[in-house]
Amino acid sequence: MKFFSNEVKIALVAIIGIIVLFFGMNYLKGVSMFSGNKSYYASFDNVTGLSPASPVFANGFKIGMVETINYDYAHPEKIIVVLGIDPKMKLPKGTTAEIVSDLLGNVKLELKLGSNFADFMAVGDTVRGGMQQGIMSKAGDMVPKIEQMLPKLDSILNSVNALLADPALSHSLHNVDNITANLTSTTSELKKLSASLNKEMPRIMSNVNGTLSNTEALTGKLNNIDVDGTMRKVDATLANVQQMTHALNSREGTLGLLMHDAGLYNHLNATMRDADSLLIDLKAHPKRYVHFSVFGKKDR
Repeated sequence: MKFFSNEVKIALVAIIGIIVLFFGMNYLKGVSMFSGNKSYYASFDNVTGLSPASPVFANGFKIGMVETINYDYAHPEKIIVVLGIDPKMKLPKGTTAEIVSDLLGNVKLELKLGSNFADFMAVGDTVRGGMQQGIMSKAGDMVPKIEQMLPKLDSILNSVNALLADPALSHSLHNVDNITANLTSTTSELKKLSASLNKEMPRIMSNVNGTLSNTEALTGKLNNIDVDGTMRKVDATLANVQQMTHALNSREGTLGLLMHDAGLYNHLNATMRDADSLLIDLKAHPKRYVHFSVFGKKDR
């Protein structure tokens, strides 16, 4: 009977498959069976989502993994997590650990390195751990506020529904359509007007140039006017007017006496009345003043 019978071969293949599967699963989890990682400890009050083989990151770079999680039944408020850290990595004192979860539910451990890179923790020291206030946690904190807003949102939706059901809204929209049509028509008319102006612009500019030329000619004529001489003539005329006004105001001369002597005015007025009476009598009795005969004899 041979030792490597079919049964033995099958058994060996099964054992090798189990070993390969074990190491493969650990490799996929990030667990290195032959690594020389240094062990540190982290103390947590809550490790929700964290499990052995969860990755450990520092500044976004993977430096190790969670090896084991030990629950202290004597002190339930403390949960000790064993961290397997790359031996090249040194943790400054003051380093803390945070459990971080993303929207997909992946959980990792993020180390917040201390600022003193001259003083490092010893292997086996314990860092203080906590839970990061992630997006989901913030969303959970917003739930009470959202619940308070729901009645207001319901009231707003009711108002919006009432507004949409109001016939005036459809009428207003119809008016908006009419206004849009009018604006379109107005725009078309403006385009036509603009095209017409573009055609007439050369003629208008020619007229403007002609007007400017006439203006320049008028300006030239105005420049040629003897303003000083004209003003001297105006001054002389004003002086004559002033002399005439002075003569009228004085009692010398006929006009001055006429304006200031009441007796002369009264005599002139009486003379005019007598002349008026004479003309009236002449018209009424012309024979008193005119005598003529057909035969040349006077009628006495």
